[in-house]
Amino acid sequence: QVQFVESGGGLVQPGGSLRLSCVASGFTRVYTMSWYRQVPGKERELVARINGVTGYTTYADSVQGRFTISRDEGKNTIYLQMSSLKFEDTAVYYCNRVGEDPWGQGTPVTVSS
Repeated sequence: QVQFVESGGGLVQPGGSLRLSCVASGFTRVYTMSWYRQVPGKERELVARINGVTGYTTYADSVQGRFTISRDEGKNTIYLQMSSLKFEDTAVYYCNRVGEDPWGQGTPVTVSS
């Protein structure tokens, strides 16, 4: 059974940084992995993706240059390094492969002064 456990969220001031982690289980191949985020009342949006074959990364325009997605294949873990955080980055962050697996609990990020 595919499962994701996200962690690392919290309260941070604007301009601060956080690193999110996601431990994946239930599959052994290296797949494309993604981070998504969702604000209450809005649709979940794709934030970043890392290709399972090439390692190529893509980002939403709103986070380009501030967020970095990476993976540790040995630990079946992906990370999202977030820097220069803005108020509008406040959301619950989830990881998934390409959005078709069951969703985990997510980890909340609150950017506030």
